[in-house]
Amino acid sequence: MSENKSEIVVDHGKSSLSDLWKSEDYLAIWLGALILITGIAIFFPRSPEGMHEKIQKNEAILLSEAQKSPFKTIEWFKASDAKSSIKATNGDFAKPIKAFLGKTHGWSSNPMHAFVMGEADAEEKKKKAVKNYEEAKILEEQAFASAVHAQSLAEEASFKNKELNAGAKKAISGWRTKYNLAAAAKKKTKVKPYNQIFYLIGLCAVLTVFFGAGMFFMKKRDEALGFFKGFPFVFLLAVIAYWFAGQSNIKELGIGYAAWAILFGLIISNTVGTPKWIKHAVQTEYFIKTGLVLLGAEILFGKILTIGIPGIFIAWIVTPIVLVVTFIFGQKVLKIPSPTLNMVISADMSVCGVSAAIATASACRAKKEELTLSVGLSLVFTSVMMIVMPAVIKYTNMDHVLGGAWMGGTIDATGAVAAAGAFLSDRALYTAATIKMIQNILIGVIAFAIAVFWAMKYDKEAGKNITKMEIWHRFPKFVIGFIAASIIFSLMYNYMGPSVGDVMIDNGVIRGFSKNLRGWFFNLAFVSIGLATDFRKLASYFAGGKPLILYVCGQSLNLTLTLIMAYIMFFLVFPEIAAAI
Repeated sequence: MSENKSEIVVDHGKSSLSDLWKSEDYLAIWLGALILITGIAIFFPRSPEGMHEKIQKNEAILLSEAQKSPFKTIEWFKASDAKSSIKATNGDFAKPIKAFLGKTHGWSSNPMHAFVMGEADAEEKKKKAVKNYEEAKILEEQAFASAVHAQSLAEEASFKNKELNAGAKKAISGWRTKYNLAAAAKKKTKVKPYNQIFYLIGLCAVLTVFFGAGMFFMKKRDEALGFFKGFPFVFLLAVIAYWFAGQSNIKELGIGYAAWAILFGLIISNTVGTPKWIKHAVQTEYFIKTGLVLLGAEILFGKILTIGIPGIFIAWIVTPIVLVVTFIFGQKVLKIPSPTLNMVISADMSVCGVSAAIATASACRAKKEELTLSVGLSLVFTSVMMIVMPAVIKYTNMDHVLGGAWMGGTIDATGAVAAAGAFLSDRALYTAATIKMIQNILIGVIAFAIAVFWAMKYDKEAGKNITKMEIWHRFPKFVIGFIAASIIFSLMYNYMGPSVGDVMIDNGVIRGFSKNLRGWFFNLAFVSIGLATDFRKLASYFAGGKPLILYVCGQSLNLTLTLIMAYIMFFLVFPEIAAAI
């Protein structure tokens, strides 16, 4: 996008066949498709040895235990762990791919450990990790003994004593919490010397060619040459954002890479100013749209259906209500001057954060400054909520299915939802992540609805002649790639079956390839948002604190309605689903 444009969507002229390779939206689809096809070509021919036999063996145990007991037994969890350990990403071929696409390593006191660690440091770190694991293992073994005792008492009563069943279920849940902590500690013992610097340089070179070639396809040759010059600097800021986010204390506070990426970009753009030689590499929409196509592949309908109707009601009923009410509140009560700012904040807060904000900004032609403000609010509240909500759930002794659904429907970022759920339990993590996945589907639907609404209301009021083609021009085309990726990967997942699909798609193509690249693309987009934002233009939107009031009020409504709907769905209408999770 040329630097003198202030809107997210630039070209709303007549469509032509050449748009399929000249338009940024369509190019994002082709680039996303290329990545996904490459991932399929790498992982599908290389399934883990004995995959089907191992899956069948563990599924037989899971079925047997489910028929024997009204709750998930110790044997059930062991079989589930064994089954979930079967991953395409465990193959030797996947390890160099993971290293090449990887971000900086986590670190605590030595900043260089984010990039390089020698043998001596690795050995010292391993010793500390082993000690922590041994301590966690002792606690896990104690909890396991309690779980075995409680389950044996319930089993002696043929699982017919409700009090004994409840005691066994509680003891097993306590064991699982300790088990997960021990598993996380064990994972940290696998320390080896590394040098990530060469991989980062190689990835920068590949992404420079990848996105630069796309700009040549769009016939932006001058901009493409400028992109080649400036992209390494944008990539460097993305690396630094990952570096800061990987520091142990910062990580505990929940301040992710997105916040750092925007912050560093803002510091440069509002002090020395973004240098001209970098500006052609500041391609917010180009990066984020390609990343959103990849996000579509992560939304698998087969997984969504496991929670079923309760999840659909929580995500698809509450979310549109909150979006509409918040927008009306902003326009009628707060009287926010910019309806586009109002809409982007409303969608960001109610749907799924940054991804929804980008799609919405495209649909209603929001200005870059409005998108930046919305994303900034989202990141601040996400960091707070992912820490506070698990604490509230724990303090109030809220059922973890209810708490997980509450977090999944209200915390904006998918990664933050998973982190908050993992803080509580497997049940909370599973429920929260699935609800968020169901909610993510709405990105395309909401973008289309807003495109229609904006054309019929605001463009019509401005005296423009509204036609079906005008709505089509306004609709963000990259959403088509997002939806297509979701449908295609869901069909493949269902064809393979949930078990094989988890191994080859979720723990293969996605986690071993496309998801890592999506993280980089989002990071680059956040850096670009910061570099393209001028505080002087942004200041006017804070007049009277209205955007903050809008976000707080909207999120308060979201928290209330989501909790009520989750309780009704999981504990009044479908209690058997909550019990089975």
